[in-house]
Amino acid sequence: MKILSGSLLAALLFSSTVAQAGVIVGGTRLIYNGGNKESSLSVKNPDKVPYLIQTWVDTTAGGAEKAPFIVTPPLFRLDGEQQNVLRVVRAGGNLSNDKESLYWINVKAIPAGEAKEGQNTLQIAIKNRMKLIYRPQGLKGVPEDVTSQLKWQRSGNSVQVTNPTPFYMNFMEVKVAGKVVKDAMYVAPGSSERFALPAGVSGGNLSWKIINDYGSIGPEHNSSI
Repeated sequence: MKILSGSLLAALLFSSTVAQAGVIVGGTRLIYNGGNKESSLSVKNPDKVPYLIQTWVDTTAGGAEKAPFIVTPPLFRLDGEQQNVLRVVRAGGNLSNDKESLYWINVKAIPAGEAKEGQNTLQIAIKNRMKLIYRPQGLKGVPEDVTSQLKWQRSGNSVQVTNPTPFYMNFMEVKVAGKVVKDAMYVAPGSSERFALPAGVSGGNLSWKIINDYGSIGPEHNSSI
């Protein structure tokens, strides 16, 4: 029988420190301070087998648009029980000086495969995708300081949130009348988003919690619609 070697890409989003297929990425998001020359992120391999690690940054629009950040090293071998540091460096770009900008860091891990005669083999590449938030040097404070400024209102069968702050608000949880609002992910600075109301809910008390710079859950905030 002919030995088959294939590659299957599975894209997974994680909401906590990632441990998948043996590779551990040290964080769930990276806040890039505009006053620094670079920012860093650790990648650890607790397994005994080596992995090939590939890294890059995407824009939120995707496609051929190039992100103004590079990750080094972009491709490297991570041996068993070893750790490496990824360095993210700004490479140009006309970024806003008065509000945050959002990009995506991708870390793809491909385990080493060993072909065995008479057996089919399949290599599975696991891709971790996390937020890279660029915070301009002159921007003071953190999102939690101003999340109470979010404005909520009902819009048809949806709840609309308007963010007048210069920060991205990443939601851990949004509830209306005690029921979870699904797909409430985040709202960009100076923008609005709409999320479908839970079935059978038309209004009432609204609560939300955001995720802070370190990936932890902040306190509950309350409003009404």
